Amino acid sequence: MAKISHSTDAAPGAVGPYSQAVSFGNTLYISGQLPVDPVTGSIPESPSEQAEQVLSNIRNIAESAGYRMDDAVKLTMFIKNLDDFSEINEVYAKFFTEPYPARSCVQVSGIPKGADMEIDAVFMKG
Repeated sequence: MAKISHSTDAAPGAVGPYSQAVSFGNTLYISGQLPVDPVTGSIPESPSEQAEQVLSNIRNIAESAGYRMDDAVKLTMFIKNLDDFSEINEVYAKFFTEPYPARSCVQVSGIPKGADMEIDAVFMKG
């Protein structure tokens, strides 16, 4: 079994020595995604718009590797302000159905490019 790197132009490219995603067996590991529009390179203003962009980037990477959002088993959310959690959570709920993936959410002091959040994900095919 080999480790396979995955990437798509439908999400921001890696800006360092890492892959957008790596699969090993039936599991896909998606690197932390910022709310960067892959076409314009811009970051939306509001937490809900940023959540929409991050989760769209994750969906685009997953789909390019042959996975669906229903295959998500674990996400980790890094957000600058826990006061934004409910706004982010409303957007998050639009991307997933029951049974929901496991999730962690932590407040952090800084995120690259001045973003308000970064989310990474693990997907698995059954």
